[in-house]
Amino acid sequence: MTSIDLHTDSDLHTERRNDRRVGRLVSTSLRRVVDPDTSVDLSGRLGPGQLVPDELLSVAGLDLSLTDEQRRTLAREEVASVLTAGIRFEAVLTAGFGIDLANRLPVTDPRADYALIEVGEESRHSRLFADLVRQIGPTARDALDRRPLRLLDRVGTAFIIQLPATFHALVLGGEEIPDLLQRLVSEHPDSDPHLAAVNRYHRAEEARHLAFARLRLQEIWPTASPVDRWALRHLAPQVVAGMWDLLVQPGVYETVGLPGWSTWRAVRRSPERIALRHRACRPVLAALIDAEVLVPGRLPRGWRRLCGVDRQGAPV
Repeated sequence: MTSIDLHTDSDLHTERRNDRRVGRLVSTSLRRVVDPDTSVDLSGRLGPGQLVPDELLSVAGLDLSLTDEQRRTLAREEVASVLTAGIRFEAVLTAGFGIDLANRLPVTDPRADYALIEVGEESRHSRLFADLVRQIGPTARDALDRRPLRLLDRVGTAFIIQLPATFHALVLGGEEIPDLLQRLVSEHPDSDPHLAAVNRYHRAEEARHLAFARLRLQEIWPTASPVDRWALRHLAPQVVAGMWDLLVQPGVYETVGLPGWSTWRAVRRSPERIALRHRACRPVLAALIDAEVLVPGRLPRGWRRLCGVDRQGAPV
């Protein structure tokens, strides 16, 4: 009886501590509301040139013979593709939070408050991204716009957002991957100044979103269903890998006369791109280990391959 009481007291202490952490996230977000429609820092426009430098293009390391105009076009099309992927991911995140609010979270819980704040912030991000895409005016055809792929995407999304632990693990993947790419763009002196400013703004708010996802995953995992646990361990790394691979979709390469799918496969296998994926995804794995969701020494093969680590989590 005593051990049960102690365990209950411990759980209550953890819940209250997490309540305070979420409360601080809410307070910080309310103090730092940035509206892209009125912010002076975000009122600029993209320039007409190459938006990101050669070394940040997905084809870096492939030794392609491209003219300056082709590199300019490719850079703009790649940025538009990444932004579009970001808008779609944030739409899935909003849907997942909607399920959480409708089915799981008490409306008076501070987690519900922060989920609503995050939905509002993601909405502002998406509108800002959409404006950038309109400024770019991409011409790439969507090589993934095929009925079987769209059906698979819809069914998979509907399945995943019903699994809270898996969903929050994918939120980490969807936040950590662009965080690295945006840091590289915002810190490079040859990046478009307005694009760099947008990336800095987005990263500042996403840092709070990452903290919330880590906290929620740690809370959810002890009561996760067997299906949810299996999906996080084995399905989630495949989904994160797909998210990474399709940031730049094959149709982008066709805009500069390259074969779409074969170039996409070459990019996917290039050592530079694989190394960048490892850098982007290792923080996700670290968060899962910190939350005691995955255990060093028994890391599933999918996560090891995604992050380029051994069973202990050490880089290989």
